Amino acid sequence: MSNPPAMPPAVPNPQSPQMQIELPANLDAVYSNFALITHSPSEVVIDFARALPNTPSTRICARVIMTPLNAKLLLNALADNLRKYEAQYGEITLPTNLADQLFKPPAKE
Repeated sequence: MSNPPAMPPAVPNPQSPQMQIELPANLDAVYSNFALITHSPSEVVIDFARALPNTPSTRICARVIMTPLNAKLLLNALADNLRKYEAQYGEITLPTNLADQLFKPPAKE
């Protein structure tokens, strides 16, 4: 009777190298409270803007273009970070009729 073939020794999984991320000193932060998301078969486009109450228009202040795969990875990363945020600071409650509150025309006096 023959012995089963020996398994090769396990190779340790090398750690992936850390990515160096540079934050330029002159990079301007952009505040956004409004996003428009569109897509094609190969790209997801997210346009960021600041919408102000009682203002009929807004201007795009940043555009991010990514692959659908990277957009899904971003979605997962945002969900994970929001779960951690809520575990630390409490649940984020969404107001009802938020769009109506932000974008309805001003009341006439």
